[in-house]
Amino acid sequence: MNTKYDDIQHQLSTIRPREYSKSRNYIDGAVTYLSPYISRGVLSTKQVLNSCLERGFKPYQIEKFIQELAWRDYWQRIWQEKDINVAIKQPQEAVENDAISQRLVDANSGINAIDQAILKLYETGYMHNHLRMYVAALACNIAKSHWKVPAQWMYFHLIDGDWGSNALSWQWVCGANSRKKYLANQENINRYTRSEQRHTFLDTDYESLAQLPTPSHLKPLNDKEHTTPLPNASSIQLDNSMPLCVYNYYNLDPLWRANEQCQRVLLLEPSVFQKYPIGKRPLDFMISLAQNIPNIHLFVGEFGALTKKFSNTVYYKEHPLNTHYNGVQDQRDWLTSIQGYYPSFFAFWKRAKKELNLK
Repeated sequence: MNTKYDDIQHQLSTIRPREYSKSRNYIDGAVTYLSPYISRGVLSTKQVLNSCLERGFKPYQIEKFIQELAWRDYWQRIWQEKDINVAIKQPQEAVENDAISQRLVDANSGINAIDQAILKLYETGYMHNHLRMYVAALACNIAKSHWKVPAQWMYFHLIDGDWGSNALSWQWVCGANSRKKYLANQENINRYTRSEQRHTFLDTDYESLAQLPTPSHLKPLNDKEHTTPLPNASSIQLDNSMPLCVYNYYNLDPLWRANEQCQRVLLLEPSVFQKYPIGKRPLDFMISLAQNIPNIHLFVGEFGALTKKFSNTVYYKEHPLNTHYNGVQDQRDWLTSIQGYYPSFFAFWKRAKKELNLK
């Protein structure tokens, strides 16, 4: 993945939002690969939309693409209002374990397209969104795992890991944040992954799939706890004559207060990464993206330790993981001004369409 800001901007300028609307669910569809930059705060959903409009696309031509951007904001708005580490709407049903199938971890589930996607995740930190749904359905609704441990496993490896989108999407798949569970049979998987596998435990109709007992080969479990390979704790000398801009895993925006004379620090809090661990690839990706911010310094430690003796203004961007920060909070660059909890995305989208003047 690109990490230089000019290359990211070029990538943004070449996405195909009309084709995306038609083919995004296919493994070879016109996906944008912008998710890592949106998740890390390098790009905003509003910035992506404005880029498309500036290129001459009409909103009605790319409504499905805009809707997917709105989904990202929707998950974030829920995270602002709710504890997303517990079921949002109702408990997940038919849970048999609080771990993850070892066969999934080993990329040996028996469903070739899923196993190949997991191997690609390990190699690149990327997984197509439709494959994420397939993996979640297999982990939660076939192997009967509670959603949280498998979601943490995937988040650990994703370079575009966003706990809001990840946790709430897994809850949607397992029925904890939706009206029913999401299932995909082998025919569906074959269609969207361009595969031709047959005679698997998923090669059945949906009525039978919903009643499928947990396949025996998926029952051995993995409950390994992940650990973030953070750099060693560091110290830093702050100048009280200059304000401080604090960046983190969810805010690496190189344009944020870029014209102001500020000290700039990428803060890696061990407490955050203990609760939401990430692997070496996402960690290295974050640090590479941070190099787009001139004169940024890395600090491994807690916010309080960073600012303990600092007496000037501290700036930071709003995020659910930043509620313990003190200073001047800047808002993220949202697609719309809609705030608060909406139990239905389509109620949220109805208001968003009106504000965005989509006709």
